[in-house]
Amino acid sequence: MGFGSYDESEQQQQTADDDEDVEAVNVHENDHEGELSFESDLSTDELVSQLGEMKDEE
Repeated sequence: MGFGSYDESEQQQQTADDDEDVEAVNVHENDHEGELSFESDLSTDELVSQLGEMKDEE
């Protein structure tokens, strides 16, 4: 079959089987609430400079 071709028999009405034992994925199972903080002795300019150097290395 070429691109865009299809088998008409595959286009018949399809039904989902509700009888199957399928586990749902819980995307909130490992949600965490909290804070992240850090302290640095570097100034904002020094941190931005380091970021620029890291980007240049890539």
